Amino acid sequence: LRNRILTLAVEPGSDLDEAELCARYGISRTPLREVLQRLSGEGYVAMTANRGAKVTSMNLGAMRTFFRTAPLIYCSIMRLAAENRTGQRLAVLKEVQSAFKAAVADSRAPDMALQNHRFHELIGEMAADPYLKASLDRLLIDHTRMSQTFYRPQSAPEADAVGKAVQQHDAMIAALEAHEAEVAVDLTLRHWDLSRDR
Repeated sequence: LRNRILTLAVEPGSDLDEAELCARYGISRTPLREVLQRLSGEGYVAMTANRGAKVTSMNLGAMRTFFRTAPLIYCSIMRLAAENRTGQRLAVLKEVQSAFKAAVADSRAPDMALQNHRFHELIGEMAADPYLKASLDRLLIDHTRMSQTFYRPQSAPEADAVGKAVQQHDAMIAALEAHEAEVAVDLTLRHWDLSRDR
């Protein structure tokens, strides 16, 4: 259900039909409600008393806040990740980058978005800051949903931007590996500019 929300298979703001979800996932209402409560806590779903669950909206007010907040969180996370990263997490990040590159090579937009989500989620884990990680996780939900447009380029310059995103991921990995916090932050801002402009 998370992946369906992130890839816009379930649209922002849409009602979640409990009976349909129970049938789709082969579970009863009690465990489904536990899932929905968990997804609500993570920011994927909004729960309203006596009205059920809806996919979290992406209205104009939410997007204004997103675009104001995202660069601050991403840069803070990247700086801490460069300082705190471990070899084990870096190895996993490289594996995710390989999967991201494969999705780009095959023009699989939903997979590109999900692998990019995982890439930045791992950097958040490297930062080892529970306060910033919670903010990052919430930002990534909307960023991944918006990136469905970015990963479906309609022109040569848009396709070039996707290729540039791949290169920037590689450069971020190198900066993290070298503990180069300033380089990593600069790359983060340039990476943010790619999708922000789109």
